[in-house]
Amino acid sequence: MGKGKRTTVLLLLLALVFAGWMSTGRANRIAFAEAPTRYEELQLFTDVLSIVRRSYVEEVKMKDLVYGAINGMLAALDPHSSFMPPDVYREMKIETKGEFGGLGIEITVRDGILTIVSPIEDTPAARSGLQAGDQILKIEDRFTKDMSIMEAVKLMRGPQGTEISITVMRQSLDKPKVFTLTREIIKVKSIKARTLEDGFGYLRISQFQEQTTADLHAALKALNEENGGSLRGLVLDLRNNPGGLLDQAVQVSDTFLSSGLIVYTEGREEGSRMKFTAHQRGTEPDFPIVVLINGGSASASEIVAGALQDHGRAVIMGTQSFGKGSVQTIIPLSDDSGLRLTTARYFTPRGRSIQALGIVPDIVVHPVEVQELPEGSQFREKDLKNHFESKGAPVKEPLPPTDRKFNLGEADLTDYQLMRALDLLKGWQIFQGLAGRAA
Repeated sequence: MGKGKRTTVLLLLLALVFAGWMSTGRANRIAFAEAPTRYEELQLFTDVLSIVRRSYVEEVKMKDLVYGAINGMLAALDPHSSFMPPDVYREMKIETKGEFGGLGIEITVRDGILTIVSPIEDTPAARSGLQAGDQILKIEDRFTKDMSIMEAVKLMRGPQGTEISITVMRQSLDKPKVFTLTREIIKVKSIKARTLEDGFGYLRISQFQEQTTADLHAALKALNEENGGSLRGLVLDLRNNPGGLLDQAVQVSDTFLSSGLIVYTEGREEGSRMKFTAHQRGTEPDFPIVVLINGGSASASEIVAGALQDHGRAVIMGTQSFGKGSVQTIIPLSDDSGLRLTTARYFTPRGRSIQALGIVPDIVVHPVEVQELPEGSQFREKDLKNHFESKGAPVKEPLPPTDRKFNLGEADLTDYQLMRALDLLKGWQIFQGLAGRAA
């Protein structure tokens, strides 16, 4: 047998072993009638591999060819399945713990274009003005057409303090815009909480990480203590939350639900078919909740919004969410690389799949820029000539807009969606009072 034939046979055997591993042992149960077809397909692969190894203009490392073949195979599946070389896999494991290097954006491929799912709060991406839905056309001097997610991630990550330019296009722009960002060590604080007004709390989840549920319980305890031991209402802000760990989304939902289904998943393997239910223990009191979502709310944040919406536990407000209704399993490989593989679809308690559809809010509120009217621009009865004075008690003037700020640091009356959420919670209380008075 010649050297070339021996190489081809060896590569074929390697491909067969690889295929058997990928099918987790099921290859032994393939019907005999299917075997010739499978063999022919693998023969085609090994033929190409052998030709490249022998005839390509430059010698290529076998590992590079294998990695390239794996990347191509996964790219043919869906935007969320990907191969992670050892360095990227290590970064991913660090990322779930809430600290990683880079710019702070979650990306995907939409209609063949690299697209921002959402910028992460308090990161270079968010501070520079990058937005959910922005299409990334270039990273430095490299065009992103046909670029994989993992390749883009590798380009955008780098040493702290180094600069990188990203060219994006969005609907409101006439031409592409270049953003120059400085890489940082991204430390994502999953939970932020404040008291908006007496009795009404605000709680933001920026990403679902390993400590999200523990931090959530601590924040709720602090809010309750700040407000006399109990809340009259809560705004749960999931805007621009790109998702994260499934188990954390389930536990966050369980915090506000005392029973019933939270989410269920369906896949081909038995292990991918799961149901998650709520428990009475540890459930928060039944205070009103408004959940804020937008186009940057994806995956795990959609699980929470969908569960609370289906159970009637919260009013969902904002704009339609991203629509990522699939579950990815992380599989470690033998050379310290990793495989991110889509293994299931998830469904809300009422059986809704949000894949490519998203969560539709109960009340649609678009973000708008709120501007205060200049002093003296409002015309009232007292400004009319020859008006007569009231004989009753003087009406107390309301506080001017500049004095009625929420306790949210820089986020005050300019956050129109948050204003509407608080108004809804306060209106809820007013109507309950009216109903009690009528009774």
